[in-house]
Amino acid sequence: MTYQVDPTIDGDATALGIAPDLIDAVLEGGPTSFPAHLRSHRVPRSEQKVKIAHYGGYEHFERGPDTGDPLVRGGPVVFRWTTRTRVAE
Repeated sequence: MTYQVDPTIDGDATALGIAPDLIDAVLEGGPTSFPAHLRSHRVPRSEQKVKIAHYGGYEHFERGPDTGDPLVRGGPVVFRWTTRTRVAE
């Protein structure tokens, strides 16, 4: 399953009571037009893929194999850009 981030909601989902098991995620790579403010998110701890709406399509990122458990190693988990898809019309 892919976690789809809604860029219109900004803030700590834990504080909003949405999900208690979220981690910090940093998105690397992708198009140069992908803004810096969309590169940092909170996602479910078990998530392997993240999808972000961007300019009429979606940018897809996958968790790197070297990330491990963020609660053990500390710091954000890195998700690397893999592909872009277009929104079906």
